[in-house]
Amino acid sequence: MKGITLIKTVSASIAAILTFSVSAPAQAPEMVLLAGLQKGEWTLKTRGSDDASKKICLGDPTKLLQIQHNGTTCSRYVIQDTPTNLRVSYKCGSADHGVTTIKRESSGLVQIQSQGIKANAPFSFNVEGRRTGPC
Repeated sequence: MKGITLIKTVSASIAAILTFSVSAPAQAPEMVLLAGLQKGEWTLKTRGSDDASKKICLGDPTKLLQIQHNGTTCSRYVIQDTPTNLRVSYKCGSADHGVTTIKRESSGLVQIQSQGIKANAPFSFNVEGRRTGPC
């Protein structure tokens, strides 16, 4: 009798664990900081450098999360999302990944810091993103 009670208890515990470990399909949450940015042409300039700036058309503000992995499909995990600060970790395939932090100064000005691995090499950069006009 004790054996049957033990089996029932263990079975119930396993069922409870499996219930909580099965996740629902991922849905792309709208990130508060990105939703508040103006669409249009943005200029990205490396902070403290005389390097040429890069221009992007920001129809989809999630482009700012993966500047180093632009055009790559990656999974994302939102670490922090407030109207002024966003921190996202992302993974692209088996090796490439990164963490990006965006600080919003206004709807047309952000500071972006990103670091990670691309093609088995580390990267780290700080850029200022500024809306410069329509696309």
